[in-house]
Amino acid sequence: MTALRVWVQGVGLLGPGLASWADAFDVLRGTRAHVSRPTVLPLPARLPAAERRRAGAAVKLALAVADAAVAQAQIDPGALATVFTSSSGEGSHCHALCETLATAAPMVSPTRFTNSVHNAAAGCWHIAVASRASSTSLCAFDGSFGAGLIEAATSVHCSGQPVLLVASDSPYPEPLNSVRPLPDHFGVALLLAPAATTRSLAALTIELLESPRDASRCDAPSLDALRRTIPAAAALPLLQALARGASQRRVVFGCLPTTGLQVEVVPVAQPALVTAP
Repeated sequence: MTALRVWVQGVGLLGPGLASWADAFDVLRGTRAHVSRPTVLPLPARLPAAERRRAGAAVKLALAVADAAVAQAQIDPGALATVFTSSSGEGSHCHALCETLATAAPMVSPTRFTNSVHNAAAGCWHIAVASRASSTSLCAFDGSFGAGLIEAATSVHCSGQPVLLVASDSPYPEPLNSVRPLPDHFGVALLLAPAATTRSLAALTIELLESPRDASRCDAPSLDALRRTIPAAAALPLLQALARGASQRRVVFGCLPTTGLQVEVVPVAQPALVTAP
């Protein structure tokens, strides 16, 4: 794969003790300790009231970080192509469907089914922002963030247009949680552009490696625990590099069993400017 270069225009972040990109900025820079607190999922304000009530955790999480990244980039979301990636998808609705199918009258709710599919968050986002732009929803198990980053960067390169990347994971209810334990919700969104603008935070040069490498780690043990236990939180070393912004940094991700992914991060903005509304 030829190395791909994209520019980060906006960031959305929500996770344990990381209430937003602005809130987490000093934590990611290492100037404030990370204190883990349960993730609070906001209601998706873009959705109509009826859809807000039906929205599961995965939709709330994905739309929250997508909104934040678009707001920081100050770009019209209605024209944006998107890539949504998740290792887990909408576990709460899947759990409810499984419970229904195990009863004597397995009458599945069409609404629940609609909200259970892996592209539910992407569908809700594009409906909410009235976007007819292309959208890809994917899953690559623990490598889902890296796979999403490759997909989004390739789309930027081929189209010459900005792309919104959203990576998110939410815990499953029991008994699915015992098979695939995820300790909390974590979501990140990156607005990626084909060229630098006055709002660019950093340039990313993304390259596939011919063999797997050890993934980059976080300095703080609590952040690194999130990185290791929630697939979407694999983005944390990249977010640290964006927040620190002092020099070029290399970040390595696990992607596929036989492949690695390397990202060179070159800041193009002063750290003080790298904030969110």
